[in-house]
Amino acid sequence: MKVIVIQFSGSTCDRDLVYAMREIMGWEVDLVWYKEVTHKLDNYDAIFLPGGFTYGDYLRAGVIAAYTPVMQEVKTLAKEGMPVFGICNGFQILVESQLLPGALIGNDTLRFSCKWVNLRVETSRSAATKLGVKGDLWRIPIAHGEGRYFIDEKGLKELIDNDQIVWRYVNEHSEPTKESNPNGSIDNIAGICNLEGNVVGLMPHPERAAESILSPWETDHGRLYFKSIENFHREMM
Repeated sequence: MKVIVIQFSGSTCDRDLVYAMREIMGWEVDLVWYKEVTHKLDNYDAIFLPGGFTYGDYLRAGVIAAYTPVMQEVKTLAKEGMPVFGICNGFQILVESQLLPGALIGNDTLRFSCKWVNLRVETSRSAATKLGVKGDLWRIPIAHGEGRYFIDEKGLKELIDNDQIVWRYVNEHSEPTKESNPNGSIDNIAGICNLEGNVVGLMPHPERAAESILSPWETDHGRLYFKSIENFHREMM
């Protein structure tokens, strides 16, 4: 696979993401400053928006990056079927770009949260869970201050009806409880996709869980995220 990671002012997780995809997965990866994306994005198999604090999270997390010219091209390609993935701040950018519904607001604890969480796979229809089975438990770390997913009642019903909820925060028994929800996200939502499944946003960081040496449980659940994307690419070919 040949993919691009778009680096904005304030991106901080771009190199972690590049390492996971290049060194662990063996993909061809270009890390490109957002103003220097001069070649066509449709030459890539997928587009990644990394985590961080773009533009200092001023106004709202991700909103300034969402209005950069490069994101207009990303939006166009996403609507044409290009796989687009946003992790943490990248998820916030996707929401602010209206490529995904809802909003990401400040954690209900009013604190930055950095810890490992349990995620339950809710669907295998997204590009990032093609190899997942509904009910699978993934252990992935979070690191965010504005990760609380919110959507109105009508929007939540549409997400549920359309099978767009990709992951939920759960406890070790795979139960979505208040205690297992690290930020107060509605319905314990950790990640969603668009109707077509090619645009996927996730608050936790799979790139930080792609090697067993990084995990307290010696698991590499983050690798399933990337393997699923690889499988999705094969299906598209």
